[in-house]
Amino acid sequence: MEPTSKKTKSRPKLNPTESAALQRLEHDLITDSGTVPATKGRHAIHCLTVIGTIEGHTLAPDAQKTTKYEHVLPQLVAIEEEPRIDGLLVLLNTVGGDVEAGLAIAELLAGMKKPTVSMVLGGGHSIGVPLAAKKSFIAKSASMTIHPVRMSGLVLGVPQTLEYFQRMQDRITSFVAENSNITPERFYELSMNTEELVMDVGTVLDGEDAVKEGLIDRLGNLSDALQCLYDMIDEYRASKEQEDKPAMKKEPKKKPARKKALSETSRTKSGRAGKD
Repeated sequence: MEPTSKKTKSRPKLNPTESAALQRLEHDLITDSGTVPATKGRHAIHCLTVIGTIEGHTLAPDAQKTTKYEHVLPQLVAIEEEPRIDGLLVLLNTVGGDVEAGLAIAELLAGMKKPTVSMVLGGGHSIGVPLAAKKSFIAKSASMTIHPVRMSGLVLGVPQTLEYFQRMQDRITSFVAENSNITPERFYELSMNTEELVMDVGTVLDGEDAVKEGLIDRLGNLSDALQCLYDMIDEYRASKEQEDKPAMKKEPKKKPARKKALSETSRTKSGRAGKD
């Protein structure tokens, strides 16, 4: 008999009322938080956008578009725990923002087991650089700005302040180096460049340069990122199926001494029966 192919489970059909409610929910999620809960392609993918300023412990001005880290963190936990979501696509177009908030989001993304792909569109500047430090793509027209840590508000002119700045910079440098293909020395050199920006210190990398420096894995577009994510999901499922397979139980081998003892016993019984 020829092996029968496994039928893929089709998603349940919704009636018009349920379909309209689902469309309203998806519209509200896109307009309120910039997320798509599950796409309708080959796999169920959650799309998360990081745009504008990454808002941290203080509120950004009303005129700025922001990504609130207190909204993103629980979303990432929910995505990791939701079995119906197969993978995560992160779209980045951010000018940076709060350093600790950006690092918190980047740490969660780096620690996810679920297949995750990030794509830089427009720009991934400042603290947006660590967010693209996993499996990453960048559009050819996009750019990334690397510069030292800054602080707004009251700054005390004491050695402890400069030491704090250096420790914060070391945290960012080590994280980026551990999650990408750039060395800590090269990343520090790019961030301290004084020959490129007129009113600032740092380096602006376009898409091709970001790939050459090792910050980003590949140049590509949306279809490239989706195809990569689909392949990662297939590999993740295959490895998980191998882990879930129960080990075949081997039957214990009978000891030859036991066989010999049984044969001698049967002989003695047959001999007694012959005598009777």
